[in-house]
Amino acid sequence: MSRRPVNATRQSVTQPRPLPRILDLRFRSLTRGSAVVLLSLATAFLLADFPRNRPNPWIILPALASVAGTADTARCMQRRWNLYHGGVLLLLYTDLMAIAIILVFLIYPYL
Repeated sequence: MSRRPVNATRQSVTQPRPLPRILDLRFRSLTRGSAVVLLSLATAFLLADFPRNRPNPWIILPALASVAGTADTARCMQRRWNLYHGGVLLLLYTDLMAIAIILVFLIYPYL
């Protein structure tokens, strides 16, 4: 008489697949923050119809997304100074320039 293992009689329950780490907001990611800011900048270029700079209030959405991407990048700061910390600062300055460009696209046509 052979005994079956206890687990052999149970049905296997499939676990949901975890999100990739780049999409999981619980984890810090420089790539995700920078990608959100760059995609927001590209979207603002398209919405503003850049060479003609037409007024478009929908540019507020890429502006808010770029602020969220900058906040995501700022989460990666470390307490002690090292080269990684300097790289994060460089990315934060880049994000601030992108936010400034988006805000110019938002405000300039109304002046």
